[in-house]
Amino acid sequence: MVPSRQVVRPARDGDLLALQELARRTIDASYRPFLGDENVDAFVGSGASDEHVAGHLRRGQVLCLEAAGTIVGLAVVEGPTVDLLMVDVRRHREGLGTALLARVEELLFVQYESARLETFVGNTAALAFYEARGWSVTSRTPSDSAMPDRLELVKHRPVDAT
Repeated sequence: MVPSRQVVRPARDGDLLALQELARRTIDASYRPFLGDENVDAFVGSGASDEHVAGHLRRGQVLCLEAAGTIVGLAVVEGPTVDLLMVDVRRHREGLGTALLARVEELLFVQYESARLETFVGNTAALAFYEARGWSVTSRTPSDSAMPDRLELVKHRPVDAT
């Protein structure tokens, strides 16, 4: 499917509810295989997911991906770290994640030599997505809780061919 016209822009206060709903829906549908039902239900049900998005929005660290005027993705960026990158589960496999990640990388590489992110061990779809776009696993951090270990991935600024 060819994606509709896309815009990546800073999130605004009025976007909060749509961003929180997108995050809850996507976590609920996509994270159960590697986090388990109990962890997903606790994260979403406690409001931690909503607060994560709201806190980063207050600090100006959230970007929205709009397609045809609808918010379909979000990215949370803290310094050189992509804290969260998410596309609405109802819009997966449309190239939207690729477009969002490319724009985030473009913005990061203006300031930083490299960018980093983490994903959970077991999140094979995310790992494959990032590796296919040039990100490399650099370390594994063991979990001290019921959560799975985390993998750190890094991507370096492309060298100018000029």
